[in-house]
Amino acid sequence: MGLGEVWLASCGHGENCLDPQSAEKLAGILGLSPEVKAALVEPPLKGWTMEKPVPTDPLIYRFYEIVAVYGTTIKDVIQEKFGYGIMSAIDFKMEIDKETNPKGDRVVVRLNGKFLPYTKW
Repeated sequence: MGLGEVWLASCGHGENCLDPQSAEKLAGILGLSPEVKAALVEPPLKGWTMEKPVPTDPLIYRFYEIVAVYGTTIKDVIQEKFGYGIMSAIDFKMEIDKETNPKGDRVVVRLNGKFLPYTKW
């Protein structure tokens, strides 16, 4: 389909949406019902999972844990390298890869967001 696997999966979770042509193509490939195809083009409700308590799913919880333990460090390093600002979650992409390792395979998560400096007025 020419779309990133992570982004496409996020559409299935309602975190992003497809344009009508892409929804039609995906529905044809996967044999999706008209209702599912229609849901894939609905504008997403961003951040809805943050309204829930900390998740108990072990894999999802680890990402909360990473931010809890390293969040301020990540912020400090970004601001040291780029200045006072944030990383965009709109102009953003993510890749998830598998790295073979003799001590056990590794999960590689690459976050790539545009730097947005804070505006001063």
